[in-house]
Amino acid sequence: MPLHIVIADDHTIVRQGLRALLEREQFEVVGEAGDGQEAVRLVEKLHPAVAVLDVAMPVLNGIDAAREISRLSPRTKTILLTMLTEDQYVLESLRAGVKGYVLKSNSSEELVRAIHDACDGKVYLTPAASSAVVEAYVAMSSASPPELSEREREVLQLVAEGETSKEIAEKLGITSKTAESHRTHIMEKLAIHDIAGLVRYAIRHGLIQP
Repeated sequence: MPLHIVIADDHTIVRQGLRALLEREQFEVVGEAGDGQEAVRLVEKLHPAVAVLDVAMPVLNGIDAAREISRLSPRTKTILLTMLTEDQYVLESLRAGVKGYVLKSNSSEELVRAIHDACDGKVYLTPAASSAVVEAYVAMSSASPPELSEREREVLQLVAEGETSKEIAEKLGITSKTAESHRTHIMEKLAIHDIAGLVRYAIRHGLIQP
């Protein structure tokens, strides 16, 4: 039986290319998503072997989508396909349980290898994610930042993307008052007192890209 895969990228043409590439390699693409939130819903419904996610997606970024997928569908292996090589993105990906980190500029063979490695229980990092990054991850694991809840991370990303409390409420299915309350709690937890500071934090921790 071919491996079932869900793909997520906010660019339709990228998804079309990924589908063609994966189906050529005898994988079966069972679902496509245009944002991280939709990807999580699809994986929870379909429980594919692998989810291939872009990092920079609206509503919910690929790293937090991977974290949610690990919780809701533990057998699904997540692989990030991205143009981002900065250490913070790789480190946050490892913390989120990602099993593969591949650059879009690499060959298709590398993505295929990452999929097979992930299904074999291994972690595949593109060569650009150097051993220094892995060492930094190990060294930093005991000094993690203040823990935000999943909902708080979702709200933080949307705040950093410039959404108002009303817009956040509509996207997450909560009230404006609840969205504002989450924003306040986030600022208190992080000891950050302005939106610019929240944006900088979100960039440093891979929630959004600059």
